[in-house]
Amino acid sequence: MRVLIVEDEPSLGRQLKATLEGAGYAIDLATDGEDGLFLGQTETYDAVILDLGLPEIEGLTVLDRWRKDGRTMPVLVLTARDSWSDKVAGLDAGADDYLAKPFQSEELIARLRALIRRASGNSSSELIAGDVRLDTRSGKVTLAGEPVKMTAQEYKLLSYLLHHKGKVVSRTELIEHIYDQDFDRDSNTIEVFVTRIRKKLGPDVITTIRGLGYSLEEPDARTA
Repeated sequence: MRVLIVEDEPSLGRQLKATLEGAGYAIDLATDGEDGLFLGQTETYDAVILDLGLPEIEGLTVLDRWRKDGRTMPVLVLTARDSWSDKVAGLDAGADDYLAKPFQSEELIARLRALIRRASGNSSSELIAGDVRLDTRSGKVTLAGEPVKMTAQEYKLLSYLLHHKGKVVSRTELIEHIYDQDFDRDSNTIEVFVTRIRKKLGPDVITTIRGLGYSLEEPDARTA
């Protein structure tokens, strides 16, 4: 999953980036409202962590312009402000959740996971397709109850397909959502990771839709 952090405090921005990358997210970091607005308008994100007290363009303005532009990614507002008026203003501007500083990184990650699950229509932290289970809290993957070891990129790709189970996901969409903006988008690594996942979970777990992309469905749906 790909997340944008818009935070002007350098040490906190670096800390959030490192923490979320350690939790398996691809992270882009903007340090002012102008850059954050541009990235949110031109790149594709599964969620955004947005500070309100930003230089150049204030966070509420950034959020309001995203929503008016039709950008629907879930946004977690992060701010030192803790008054009811600030919370109401953030929610009215289109925020999906609100977390006041200081905070625990575990709570931030839990809220982020919940936002991404809800945005893709999943209510549980466990994503399931047949005998394949992925627990977004622990980061563990099992096949018929047996643990399966995966690399970070294999996990990201499988997680994205499970979050969008039953849908055809293009190669471009996978690249946009599991890598940060500096990734070489002409790379063939998606195909490599799909092949590796099939070796670990079974040849039919991911279906290639020729000319369109990949799909992960329940086994009975594939044979119907």
